[in-house]
Amino acid sequence: MATSGLNEIRTNENISMDKSNSSVSSTILPWDRFSNWVYCVCSVTFDLELGQAMEMIYPAHVKLTEREKLNICYLSFPDSNSGCMGDTQFHFRIRQCPGKKSHFPAQFNYNKDCPASLQSDAGYWFGFVYFRQTRDPSQKRGYFQKSVVLITRLPFTQFFSHVLSIVANEFFENGELSLEAACHDIDQWPEPIPGQNVQLPLVGSVLQVCIPSRLDQMIISPLKIGDSNHSLGQEIYPSIHEIDIFSPLQTVLNNVQLLWELVLTAEPVVAMASSPSFCANAVQSLVSMIWPLKYCSDYRPYFTIHDSEFKEYTTKTRLPPSVILGVTNPFFSKTLQHWPHIIRIDDNLGTSEKSLSKMKKAFNPKALDTKPGVYTEYKPFLQKDKQILKRFVKGVETKRPLEVQNTILKRYLMELTQSFMIPLERYAASLMPFLKNISPFKSVPTLKPFVLSDMLASVERSGPQLTCGVKGDWLGLYKKFVRTINFEGWWRYRQTEMNRKLQALHFEALADADLILWIRNKPEVEVVDIILRLRDKLSLARRKIIPVSENSIRKVNIQLESIINCVPDDLKSVLMSNNRQR
Repeated sequence: MATSGLNEIRTNENISMDKSNSSVSSTILPWDRFSNWVYCVCSVTFDLELGQAMEMIYPAHVKLTEREKLNICYLSFPDSNSGCMGDTQFHFRIRQCPGKKSHFPAQFNYNKDCPASLQSDAGYWFGFVYFRQTRDPSQKRGYFQKSVVLITRLPFTQFFSHVLSIVANEFFENGELSLEAACHDIDQWPEPIPGQNVQLPLVGSVLQVCIPSRLDQMIISPLKIGDSNHSLGQEIYPSIHEIDIFSPLQTVLNNVQLLWELVLTAEPVVAMASSPSFCANAVQSLVSMIWPLKYCSDYRPYFTIHDSEFKEYTTKTRLPPSVILGVTNPFFSKTLQHWPHIIRIDDNLGTSEKSLSKMKKAFNPKALDTKPGVYTEYKPFLQKDKQILKRFVKGVETKRPLEVQNTILKRYLMELTQSFMIPLERYAASLMPFLKNISPFKSVPTLKPFVLSDMLASVERSGPQLTCGVKGDWLGLYKKFVRTINFEGWWRYRQTEMNRKLQALHFEALADADLILWIRNKPEVEVVDIILRLRDKLSLARRKIIPVSENSIRKVNIQLESIINCVPDDLKSVLMSNNRQR
C-alpha cells in the first residue's frame, strides 16, 4: 500500500502548510475575507523633502518591510509627471520580501483549480495604481500629486483596475473614511473559488464576476469593462483577467510571431513607452501572448531606476536575466543597450496600414529614443504568417472595431500556442501508466520519465508542421523551448496534475476493493500501515487535493472503519487516540 507519487503531491500542493490551517477554527475573523482578495490598500503622496512617501496603509495591521514600502512608493508615480496631468492608471509587479506568510488558505484552494496561467505567485505582488495630478496653487510645487495603490497576489488585471478606479475616486472625493468603508465592503466578499459566479458589493454597487477555472472552455470574451444594470446597481464582468492586447502592440504587429517566439522561449525583453499606462499594458500583453500557457519567468509591467532590482537587471557583467521589463525613462535607452531584444512602442501612433508594414529593425541605439519597432538580431524559427497581417490591414481599411481586432489577435495567438503545445500534451499523456497497472494492493505506479529524444521524435511524426498553416523550423523551436523556464513550469504543473490523477484512480480502486479479505492473515504491523495510509488518503481527498467523488470518500471511510474494527481492542484504542490527536 506504499503510495509512490504521494510525496510529490505533498510538495507541489504545500500540504504541510495546508495541514497547519486545518486545525484553525472555522470562525471567520475580521479581514480574513479581505486577505483572500487584497493584501492592503495604500495612499502615496509627494513630500518636498522626502519625495514619494507612504502616508497610509489599510488595514492598519498589515506589515510591509521598508524595502517593500520604498518600491511601492517609487512605482506609484510616473517617471515623468509632466505628461500625466489628471488621472493615470497602471500596474506593477514586485518581489515579496522573504519571511512573510506566502499564501492564505483560500489562495491555496484557488491555485489548485484555477488555470495555470492565472495562479497567484507567493513570491510576487501586483500593485494597481491610480495616480492623480492636478494644478493646485495652495501646494508649494503648484500641483496636487497623490496615488492610491491596491496590493494583491491575484493576477486579475482587468478586474482590479476597475475596482481601484471606484475606490480611488471615492477616496479623492470623500477622504479616508470612504477608503475604510470600501475595504470593509471587500471584507464581505466570498472566497475566490474557481468556476463560481460571485457577487461582490463595493461602494453602493455590486460587481458580478465569474472566477476562472481550469475546466473552463477556451473562449475569448469580447473586450468590455462591465455591462451595467443601473436599476439593480450591478456590473457584470464576462472576464476578470482578459485585457486589450491589440492596442498596446498595434505599432509592432508586423512582428507578432517574432514577439510570440521571444515570450515563448523566455528571452530577455525590454518594452519602452512614454507613459506607465501604455508601458504596463504592453508588458501584460506580451505575457498574454502565449495564453493558455503560463509565462513562468519574471516580468515587470512598470520598472524604474529606483527599483531595488535595478542593478541586478542593468549590470553588464553577465547576460541579461530572463525577464520582460516595461520602462518609460529615456535613461534606459542607454542603460539597457546591451539587452538583446528591445521593443519601442509609440502610444501616440494609431493603427494604420503604414504602422502594420514596419519591419524588424537591426539594433541602432540612436533610433531607440524616437522610432517605434522591434530592435533585435533574433532570427525567428517560424516564417511570417502574411494572412493574419492582411486581416489586420483589412480591418484598418474597413474601420473594424477595436474589440473585433483584439479578438482576432487573441484567437490567432491562442491557436498558435495550442498548435505548439498539443504535441507536448500528447507526449505527456503517453507517460501515464496503463489503467490495468493500478491495483489497490500495490503502490501507485509512477510516471514514465520524460525523454527529450522521444518527445522530438513524436513531434517529427505528428507535429504542428503537418497541421498548422505556419511553416518553419518547428523542431528547432521545440529544442529551444525545452531549455526554458516556461517548459520547466509547464512540465512541473503537468507532473502534479498527472500524479493527482494517478492518486485519484488508486483511491477509486481502494474504494471498490475488498480490503477486509486482503488483510486476513497479514501481520499486525502491515494492518496498522494500511490504516495510516488510508487515513492519509482520506485527508487529502476531503481537502480536494485528490479529486475524487464523495461516494468514493464514503466507501474508503467505511473500509477504514471496518479494518479498525478487526484489530485487537488495545491496538484499536491506540489508533482511535492517535486519530483524535491528528
